Amino acid sequence: MIEDDEGHARLIEKNIRRGGMTNEIVSFTNGTTALAYLFGQDGTGRASAGRALLILLDLNLPDMTGGDVLAKVKANPYTKRFPVVVLTTTDDRQEVQRCYDLGASGHITKPVNYESFGDAIRQLGRFFTAIQAPEAEA
Repeated sequence: MIEDDEGHARLIEKNIRRGGMTNEIVSFTNGTTALAYLFGQDGTGRASAGRALLILLDLNLPDMTGGDVLAKVKANPYTKRFPVVVLTTTDDRQEVQRCYDLGASGHITKPVNYESFGDAIRQLGRFFTAIQAPEAEA
């Protein structure tokens, strides 16, 4: 999960768990550390070979845009198959389309209403516990 707002991160994790997802959640507050984790010390992305990851991505990060993170993830042969779900307050149609054009698997607008957002995240957790996620290229 790449989310700079601690309150949103807690809310997302709590509701993903309520949706049935039991996988480890590794949290990052900026794109730089998230990409370093995904691409490894050598920067090639080989560190993610064989992993099956789901990336939850906020678009509004302190060091780079979520769109930049998404573009780098999808351009890398070792991470391009990972599903990336954008979770953001942005509901601008052009920005939503740009996320899909860059390879996002989904886009969820963070509603102002706490309960609606919680419901959306729980449904996301249920969805990803039921599907087969692709592994990275070896």
